[in-house]
Amino acid sequence: MPAALADCPRLKDANLRGNPLRDRRLEKMVNGCQTRAVLEYLRSKGRAEGGREETRRRKREKQQKKDGGDGERDEAEAVGKLLLKVLHVGDNPAPMVVRASPGVRDVRPYIVCCVLRGVQLRPGNAVRRFLSAQTKLHEDICEKRTAATIATHDLQLVKGPLTYSVQPPAELKITPLGRKEIKAKDLLRQLQAEAEEQRKQKKRQNVSGLHKYLQLLDGKDNYPCLVDAEGVVISFPPITNSEKTKIRKTTRDLFLEVTSDTSLQICKDVMDALILKIAELNRFTMENKEEGSGSDDESDALCGPVNVDPNQNTQQPLVVEQVRVVDMDGNLKVLYPSKTDLATVSSLLTVIR
Repeated sequence: MPAALADCPRLKDANLRGNPLRDRRLEKMVNGCQTRAVLEYLRSKGRAEGGREETRRRKREKQQKKDGGDGERDEAEAVGKLLLKVLHVGDNPAPMVVRASPGVRDVRPYIVCCVLRGVQLRPGNAVRRFLSAQTKLHEDICEKRTAATIATHDLQLVKGPLTYSVQPPAELKITPLGRKEIKAKDLLRQLQAEAEEQRKQKKRQNVSGLHKYLQLLDGKDNYPCLVDAEGVVISFPPITNSEKTKIRKTTRDLFLEVTSDTSLQICKDVMDALILKIAELNRFTMENKEEGSGSDDESDALCGPVNVDPNQNTQQPLVVEQVRVVDMDGNLKVLYPSKTDLATVSSLLTVIR
């Protein structure tokens, strides 16, 4: 129910009964209170949500400014040479499409996706740095996954078109990273048990790591999932990805996914930051020769400082392909990147459209 409804001065009576409302308090008010009380509640809720959104916006801008390294002009100039080419849907002979079912509206309604080609993950510890950077984004701009969740997939292992849908916990099956196939309800029960055991061993009051995100699904009758053309669940946000589409050293092209139950703009801001970070890591990998082959399974290492030589310009542009998210009737819901996207990183990334 839009808070802007409360700003209609001539609205004296509104029969809102029978609507499937997510807000239980609002549902009770609609069924038992006068229109004036309902509108006042919407007005106060709108102010509160607006305040939270403004706080998140300021935090994202602060983090992006910090990541930009405005204190070092030379580094900023070097990063400014990063190139990204956009391949539009109309110019793509086989564009990826994601269909969003109506059920996600009440669970996790927002999703943004794109394809990124030309990533360098084979040399040295490139995979470790890539996964560590994703973890850091989850902690910072994603606000410990409460604002949004990132999922990255090996494009060659993704069978499109994809469907963003919901399934009951007892029916949703996924093969989580590093585990065997399991039902979602059993996976959460298993993770909760592991979290409690870890908490006891370390004598902590609260759980940590992945386990603290389990509460984000509390009270949900259905869980969100991204399903490929073969009916395989490749993503179960905000908990895990599938082993089927796991990033490996041989991965060259990525399918990127950001979901949120907060707002579409947060998804876009996080995707902007993710693409920028991958471009930075790609340049670092190409400009620094490393010995050793690293490991596909290195996922929790710390990401060290990136020192680049501004005199070198060996990087070829990464190519980002637009991905459409449509409803089940084919109507467009969101296209990324659009003309207005990637604006938050425009000072650090040269976008060729």
